[in-house]
Order: sequence, then structure tokens, then C-alpha cells
Amino acid sequence: MGKEEKKEAKEKIILGIDPGTNIMGYGVILITGKNHSLLQYGVIHLKKYSTHELKLKKIFERITGLIDEFHPDSVALEAPFYGENVQSMLKLGRAQGVAMAAALARDIPISEYSPKKVKQSVTGNGNASKIQVAEMLKTLLKIEEIPKLLDATDALAVALCHHFHDGRLQTRGRTAGWKSFLEENPGRVKGL
Repeated sequence: MGKEEKKEAKEKIILGIDPGTNIMGYGVILITGKNHSLLQYGVIHLKKYSTHELKLKKIFERITGLIDEFHPDSVALEAPFYGENVQSMLKLGRAQGVAMAAALARDIPISEYSPKKVKQSVTGNGNASKIQVAEMLKTLLKIEEIPKLLDATDALAVALCHHFHDGRLQTRGRTAGWKSFLEENPGRVKGL
């Protein structure tokens, strides 16, 4: 069996989050050395809550619950994308911020990745569709059946992207994330 001093592969757990105000995806993966495996994935249904404030409270509670259950070493989030509806962007940013706050409240480092970077990391194509991402994850993480709501696989893709980049793309503040997004997505912002 070789030397007894042979070190076991270090394990780490990554929680990936695909922020949303009606449906928020989450995915938890285990990394052992260069291997990765699926621990859990799913969605948080928020549409049933009547106010945005109540949705934010539920996001905080559910993300905190996932953190307490799986004790991730890091949390990776998909950065919000620019859209034409300012109110939707504001609500999405709040949802992402609350998820970040849940991680930061437990002293867990957070990283943000643009949607294009996530797709590129998982499929090799920054313009891949959600179903292409899900199909690739089905192979990479040995998922038996693709879920109906692809927010869950999007969250797994964020976690896997973080693993592939080993946290090197961790942003140190919102400005770096937005700047990176703008550089990767020219022409997506109108009127600025």
C-alpha cells in the first residue's frame, strides 16, 4: 500500500447558489482531491410568500439551514445579470445579498461568478443553454435524472465552477464582480 505517511486527499464542501426571487437553486458538492461528487441539490420555492421581505427572510433561513447541515468550506454564487427591468434587478440583488449574508454570518468565504464564466467552466461554451449545462452536470456528477427546475442544476454548475477555479476568481467586492461581468458581456447594458 505504499508509505504510511501518504496523505489522504483533502475534502472540502462547496455550496453553490443560483439566486432568484421566485425560485432559488442550491447545490452542494463534495470535493476529495480532484474528484467531485454530489451531496444534494434542489430549489427553494419563494413564489408562495406574499411579500418581498418575507421571501428574503425565507432565503436567509433556508441558506442558513443548508450551511448548518452541510458545513460548506465555501459558498459560490452566480452574479446577477443586467436586465432592462430595474425593479427585478433590485429584487434579485437583494436575494443574492441575503444569501451572501447567511454565509458571511457563519464566516464562510463567498465567491461570485458571472453566468458566462459558469457555463464556460462546465460546458466549455460560455453561451451554453440551461439544458446543455444540466446535461453536462448529469455526466460529471452522475445525476440520474435532470430536475424539472433547472435552477438546481444551475446552482450545481456554480459550485463546480468554483471547484474548477479553486476559488481564484473570488471577488473582493461588488465592483470587481460587476466589472468582470461587463467585460465578459459587452452590449448587455443599455442606457448607461
